[in-house]
Amino acid sequence: MPFHNTDGVRYLTFDTFPSGMVHAVFTRQGGISPTPWHSLNFGGNVGDERERVLTNRQRAFHALGRDPHSMFDVWQVHGADVVIAGTTGSPRPPEFKADAILTDQPNITLFMRFADCVPILLHDPRKGVVGVVHAGWQGTVKKIVREAVNAMQAAYQSNPADVLAAIGPSIGPDHYEIGLDVIERVRTSFGAYANGLLPDDGGRTHFDLWSANRLILEQVGVGQVEVAQLCTACNTQDWFSHRAEKGQTGRFGALIALG
Repeated sequence: MPFHNTDGVRYLTFDTFPSGMVHAVFTRQGGISPTPWHSLNFGGNVGDERERVLTNRQRAFHALGRDPHSMFDVWQVHGADVVIAGTTGSPRPPEFKADAILTDQPNITLFMRFADCVPILLHDPRKGVVGVVHAGWQGTVKKIVREAVNAMQAAYQSNPADVLAAIGPSIGPDHYEIGLDVIERVRTSFGAYANGLLPDDGGRTHFDLWSANRLILEQVGVGQVEVAQLCTACNTQDWFSHRAEKGQTGRFGALIALG
């Protein structure tokens, strides 16, 4: 899971994916946004100026050799809907809401934004399919990544055993304390597995989003899962963290495309 730096844009890639597949989880380094969005902010609804966000996006896409006009994104709503991207086009219409995108088109670049929620990248090398998933606590208990893999099966006849998955930086279990309402949702969703996903820290219950999403992927039959194990709240020099920065922050991006 190496870090790279291209023209000042710092990002990581995953060893689990073949070298010809374009992907990155961008750090917050290499953009032009000022504090509190310093500096590679992709969030368009966090107070930063639109022109700076567009410049940041262009820098990131150019670092990966992708045309910014190839971007396909959606309005992320913490749900369990999956979009199949068959054509390019941005911005998406307001009613186009989803938390997972799939495509088999090499001219499309899938893109999502994060600031503690879990970025999950998917690739089926046999069928030539890629996907990106946004999984906060709500998406995790709704098992959005399972819906994405199921959609890969339905739309592209993917065999889950062939799918490669990577779980990117997000808030780690050491920082993600949750309340009773979320605890109950986790217990309802994960049943007998819930206790292992809810570590106790001196009477305070935390939620392990990494293990939860890895469990979902394994249960649906995904053959290989790589986990970054990088906590956004622990590493705000690299990642935007909504919780650690008390909401005054930007959004980092995750990108994936067929090479």
